[in-house]
This record gives sequence, C-alpha cells and structure tokens, in this order.
Amino acid sequence: MNNKISLLEKKIGINFKDKKLLIKSITHKSFNSNDNYEKLEFLGDRVLGLIISKTLLEIFPDDNEGSLDKKLASLVNRKKCCEISKKLNLENFIVTGNARSKKNKIEDKIISDACEALIGAIYLDQGLSSAEKFILKFWKSSLNLNIKDQVDAKTKLQEYSLKKYKTLPKYKLLSSTGPHHKPVFKIAVSIENSKIFNATGYSKKDAEQKAAALILKKIGL
Repeated sequence: MNNKISLLEKKIGINFKDKKLLIKSITHKSFNSNDNYEKLEFLGDRVLGLIISKTLLEIFPDDNEGSLDKKLASLVNRKKCCEISKKLNLENFIVTGNARSKKNKIEDKIISDACEALIGAIYLDQGLSSAEKFILKFWKSSLNLNIKDQVDAKTKLQEYSLKKYKTLPKYKLLSSTGPHHKPVFKIAVSIENSKIFNATGYSKKDAEQKAAALILKKIGL
C-alpha cells in the first residue's frame, strides 16, 4: 500500500501530511463500510463546485446566471470527474472489496466519486489553495474550451462574412433596459442575405457574442 500511495502522490504532484486521508479517498465502502471515501466525496463535490464557479465568474464576468449555470453543469458532473480520474489512472488505485479482473472493471460512478473524494482529501490536508491548484490543473483544457466557444463567435462570424460577402457583420443596439447598476442590452446582428438575429446580455459585448453565435448556429458553423 505504501508504494501505491507514493505513486499516487507522484501522479497528483502532492505529498500528503496525513497519508490516511489519501488512503481513505480511494477506499470504497465495499472494502471498508465504516472508513471509506463517502464523506470526502461529499466535501470534494462542494469544493470542486466552489472553485469552478469562482473561476467561471472570473473568466466570464458578463455572463448571466443561466449561462454560468450551464457552463458549471458541463464542468462539474460524473462524466467529467470520470474523465479526470482516467487521466490519473485513478481506477488502478481504488480499493474495493471485489476481485479485480478484465470482466469485473470498476464502475464509472466509483471512479468519478473517487475523484471528488481525492479533492476533498487534498482540501483537508493541504488547504483550499492546493485544492484549487489541483482542480485548475486538471480542468484547464475543459475551461479553455469554454473560453474558446465564447470568445470566437464574433471572430468566426466576421471571417465568414468577409470571405463570403466581402462585408462585415452589422451590429445594432436595440435597447438598454433594467436598473442602472445592472442594465440588460439587446443587440441585433445581420450579415448579407440573412435575417436579423437578436440577443440580450449584461454587456454589449456579451449580447453581440450571443447574437453572433445564433447566426453561426443557423448557417451551421
């Protein structure tokens, strides 16, 4: 077990002060019904949600709650945690009460739960800063994809319009409503031979991005 723990520490780049916490984070209840990862998983899920939520607010300050919620849901879920676990080969470290074989592989739910338990263990042993570093390191590529999807809409539409029609997309502010401290902007955008698409956002830039994304979706880009 000591060799296994040392190898896992090397993989995650963290040297645990309390090795028992790390062991608990990879121990399934089928192996030990009293001392297993379930409570660490509960904690890790909350820590992961907090860090990803905070990061999304920093990256997308103009997004509304609904948009942020969708991004959060795409980054904090069983499939994503399972994906991260498999990058770490975490299934090779998880301790269960069942005999391991090619036919008897560990379920994705257990692999995903162990990922959150590991985050919970890192938080308890190393603090929030280390947990944040771990999360951002392994969720970085997924966060980058979110940024790319958001930022590229206007650029893509501009490139398409220039190439096909030799003209730029036309953006027009239709309205600005809501309280002074939190206005909502409605923007219209059109390109040659297309209908006008409208979108709203908490900034003109955000509304323009969303309107551009609507046209791109319509033309299949």
